[in-house]
Amino acid sequence: MSTVPEPSPALAAAIAEFGEPRGYLAAATNGLPPQRALVAMQADLQAWSAARRDLARYEGVVERSRAAYASLVSVPAQRVAVGSQTSVLVALAAAAVPGGAEVVLAEGDFSSVHFPFVQRAERGEIRVRVVPVEQLAAAVGPESWLVAFSLVQSATGVLADGAAIAAAAAAHGTLTLCDTTQAVGVLPVEASRYDITVCHAYKWLCCPRGVAFLTITEAAQALVPPAQAGWYAGEAVWESIYGPQMRLARDARRYDVSPAWEAWVGAEQSLALFASLDIGEVWARAVGLGDALCAGLGMQPQHQAIVTWPDPEGRDLAALEAAGIRASGRAGRARVAFHLWNDESDVEAALQALSAQSPRGAAAAHPGR
Repeated sequence: MSTVPEPSPALAAAIAEFGEPRGYLAAATNGLPPQRALVAMQADLQAWSAARRDLARYEGVVERSRAAYASLVSVPAQRVAVGSQTSVLVALAAAAVPGGAEVVLAEGDFSSVHFPFVQRAERGEIRVRVVPVEQLAAAVGPESWLVAFSLVQSATGVLADGAAIAAAAAAHGTLTLCDTTQAVGVLPVEASRYDITVCHAYKWLCCPRGVAFLTITEAAQALVPPAQAGWYAGEAVWESIYGPQMRLARDARRYDVSPAWEAWVGAEQSLALFASLDIGEVWARAVGLGDALCAGLGMQPQHQAIVTWPDPEGRDLAALEAAGIRASGRAGRARVAFHLWNDESDVEAALQALSAQSPRGAAAAHPGR
């Protein structure tokens, strides 16, 4: 019996763009490119080699990418800035925290969310409090200037209670910063729920690495200076290439970083593909496959696209890799990730690999989990 419903025509067409990447259970580490992205990037490289590259046309590429991402996270394009790395975008918020103020972080969260704040705390400039992700909402108080967290935890796949965290923050006048890198593209996300969001698009959105986004509300924009402003942050980009006079963009584009052109050519295609899909359908497919793996391993269903279990010695990960299955290990746990291109055969292959890796197998090793 199928563990997931048949895909809609739109989703089936999208799946076909990824070929047959059987055994690839590593979207949480690195997404795969759809065919349309490869074609566009190859054409761009050919134009470069033939001296036919027109730099001005890339502005349209970036703006279409911005619009597609805005559609995916349900905010106006004017609230979206483009960047290259999540840590750089998080650093903008970290630099804006007033001296002595408190920032609340989730224990075990990805370092790009932690380090920009921790390095300021180590210099005695701000205070950082770290609590389990399940306690974030309760930890926000009147002294909290900002709470920062990943919507989906990289090491475990656990979903933070974004609604409760946002409600607690609103009650205390606390800003929210949400990293959606492990969410957008597989899980429906409403970025407007948070003051600031950041997302590196090379995972679930299947973009080339070096394509990242920031969303910021008007209220938060008034508190966060554009510390990395360059020529691409100008109101009129091509009139902002020499200083010292500069008119910053009035909206979120004031946080823009000059794009790495080749990456954005591929990103435009991948983002358009995902923006055309019902992401709720993608999530249901991924969760169905993840829960099927949990059932086969004798674990409680996790209801996540990322499924993890304890693997401190890395034996299960080694067994998966020996069977030609791409997975990952994080924080002493084996981690597999199901995306739109995966199907029941990937679940079966993983179960076979894990049951064969030792006399007891992974299912027996973690009964009832």
